[in-house]
Amino acid sequence: MKRIFLTVTNDLTYDQRMQRICTSLAKEGYEVRLIGRVLKKSVELTSLPFDQKRLKCFINKGKLFYLEYNIRLFFYLLFSKFDAVCSIDLDTILPGYYVTKFKRKHFIYDAHEYFTEVPELVQRPKVKKIWEKVAHLTIPNIKNSYTVCESLAELFHKNYKANFQVIRNVPFQQPMPEKRKPATKILLYQGALNDGRGLEEMIEAMEKIDDAQLWLAGEGDLSQSLRDLVNKNKLANRVKFLGYIKPDELKTLTLQAYIGLNLLQNKGLNYYYSLANKSFDYIQAGLPSINMNFPEYQRIDRQFNVSLLIDDLKVETLIAAVNSLVENEELYNRLRDNCFKAREEFIWEKEELKLIQFYNRVFNA
Repeated sequence: MKRIFLTVTNDLTYDQRMQRICTSLAKEGYEVRLIGRVLKKSVELTSLPFDQKRLKCFINKGKLFYLEYNIRLFFYLLFSKFDAVCSIDLDTILPGYYVTKFKRKHFIYDAHEYFTEVPELVQRPKVKKIWEKVAHLTIPNIKNSYTVCESLAELFHKNYKANFQVIRNVPFQQPMPEKRKPATKILLYQGALNDGRGLEEMIEAMEKIDDAQLWLAGEGDLSQSLRDLVNKNKLANRVKFLGYIKPDELKTLTLQAYIGLNLLQNKGLNYYYSLANKSFDYIQAGLPSINMNFPEYQRIDRQFNVSLLIDDLKVETLIAAVNSLVENEELYNRLRDNCFKAREEFIWEKEELKLIQFYNRVFNA
C-alpha cells in the first residue's frame, strides 16, 4: 500500500478541500496522512478515513512562523516513511520538495491558489520577492502538479513553464434541498474574514438593506475590526458573527440562507483568477449568489447562470445587487432553478475520478 503525506499550514479541522481529497485517496486504497499544525484554540480532530497529524509551533504568525513550521515539517518528513509527499501551496513546498529529492520519492504540488499574488504579499513587495524565488526554484522542476481552475493552470504554464492538471474544488453531492425561499432574508458569507473580501463594504451596505441579516461564518485577520465596525454602525441586530463552523454544520447552515456572498477586491491575480469553493457550496444548496465579474465566475455563469456578477465592491453596488434579488422574484427563481441544474455538474464525485487517475499515474509512471 502506497503511503502519501499531504501538508498544509492550517489546523485541519475546517479544511473541507483537504478532507475531500484525503478521503478519496484513502477510499482508493492509499495510506494517507494529512499534516498541519495545532493552535491554542484547536479543537479535537474528528475521526476520518485517513490519518491526521498536527505539528506544534512556538510561533504562530508572521515570517518566523513560516520558518519554524517549515523546519519542523522538514525534519518530520526526513525521519518518516512515505512513498510520496504532496505540498499544498508554496508555504509548505520546500520541505516536501527537498526531502523527496533526497529520499528519491515522488513529489506532488497542489496549487490551491496563486500564492505569490495573495493580497498579503502584493502589499509587501519584499516578502513577495522571497516567495517568488521559492516558486521559481521549485515549480518548473516538478513533474506532477494540479490546481483548482483553468485560469490558474494557464498562468502557471505561462510563468513557470509547468503543466498543471485541473481538479476543481467542489463539494460532495448533497441531498436535493427543497425549492423554497426562507422567510428571513439571510445573506451568508462563509470563509476567512480577511482583507479584500468586501466585508467592510457589505456591513456598511446593511444600513440600507431592509429586512435582511448578514451572517458571517468564519474568522480571520479582520475579526475584531469587523465587530468594531458593526458596533460603531449599531448593526448588532443585523449582522451575526458565527465563528468557525465545522463542514457538516456549515452545509445545514447554508440551506437556511437566502443569498450567498462571494465578494473579492481585485487585489492581485490570486483573487482575480480565483474559484472559491464557497461558490460551489452555494450552488449545491440551490442558493443564488452574488459573485465578482472575474473570469472563472464568468465561465460558470455562461454555462448555467447561477449568480449575479458585480464589477466592484462599492456600497451602492452591493445594495443594488441584493435588492435586485430580494425584489425581483422572477430573477431569484431563475437563478435558483439554474442552481438545481448546476449542482449535478459541480460535484466531487466527478472531480475525484480525475484526482485518482492523477495519483495512479504518479505511481505507475
